[in-house]
Amino acid sequence: MRMTPQELENLAHLRRARDRIDRDFASPLDVPTMAATALMSPAHFARQFKIAYGETPYAYLMTRRIERAMALLREGMTVTDACMAVGCTSLGSFSSRFHEIVGETPTAYRNRNHGGIDELPTCMTKSQTRPQRSRIREAASTVAA
Repeated sequence: MRMTPQELENLAHLRRARDRIDRDFASPLDVPTMAATALMSPAHFARQFKIAYGETPYAYLMTRRIERAMALLREGMTVTDACMAVGCTSLGSFSSRFHEIVGETPTAYRNRNHGGIDELPTCMTKSQTRPQRSRIREAASTVAA
């Protein structure tokens, strides 16, 4: 399927916003700010981002934050410090979202043996520890069935 010049331009703008989320995940980011980076209205940006990347901009941001928090917790940082370091301001919301995405509480994740994951090359560590919402949904549906 061939993309129109306008679709290619929109994708480039969306990529710019996604790159900003990846780079500035610990900063206060909201949809209007991300939309401005993509040169789109907030509503249009949110719709287009979900179409392009399969999740809302906020869900993508929280996944990046949780991913970084996982690395900090593996290094021994406290849950509160990891929460604040990744840009979350509510420990309760952070813990709930962490559990939703990872499948265990931040404290349980921090306390568990990570089996030498830090000895792997960074690219392997990232792929092995990246939170996957779809895996969690599949596991929950398997348990429920």
